[in-house]
Amino acid sequence: MPLTAIPMSAIAVLSKVSKSFRASAQSPVQDVLRGVDLTITPGETIAITGPSGCGKSTLLHILGTLDRPESGTVTLFGEDAGTLGEAGLSRLRAERIGFIFQLHHLLPQLSALENVLVPTLAGAVKADRAAAEERARKLLSRVGLGAHLDKKPAQLSGGEQQRVAVVRALIRQPGLLLADEPTGALDAANGQALMDLLLELNAELGTALVMVTHDAKLAALMQRPLRMVDGRLAA
Repeated sequence: MPLTAIPMSAIAVLSKVSKSFRASAQSPVQDVLRGVDLTITPGETIAITGPSGCGKSTLLHILGTLDRPESGTVTLFGEDAGTLGEAGLSRLRAERIGFIFQLHHLLPQLSALENVLVPTLAGAVKADRAAAEERARKLLSRVGLGAHLDKKPAQLSGGEQQRVAVVRALIRQPGLLLADEPTGALDAANGQALMDLLLELNAELGTALVMVTHDAKLAALMQRPLRMVDGRLAA
């Protein structure tokens, strides 16, 4: 399957990124991210660990442009995300970034193949859609779901549903794949199988992988395990 070449330079740079929250009007401000610096290069794998509520998912959402920092800069594929409007951010997400969450968020009325193709529908011309469907079929077969293309999510196991979600995240051939506790809803065997698959596809497709996880064993499989400590990242 032909893949778009990813330039050999940093694909994402977070510089002095900070974010705070207030649970209610009466609550004190909680600094979740405090001047976070992070550089991501093509094809590398990064794990982010730390206790619940420490800011791991917030960092991932900022990296994926689902949230904005209060201060600091986020540069993605050479573009300053802070200067982009919603249309520009949507384009960046659609073309360059894939997301996998703990819950797969598959549409129950669609087949596995149709769920995978959802990210390709907006703005795609007919020829692109034909190529996308061919790519989807190949990727679903690659992850062992070639015989389940027409099945709805309710007809698939939890592990199979999560594999569909992985293929959906990869269908636009993103340079950056963000995974937030992707094995959290799976048993140990299926969780390990999914992790093996993600690392295999990372090596095969050259997509950088950033994963938030509570599992130290899974984090140890990544090239660069990082831990969130007092709002900052530490090796």
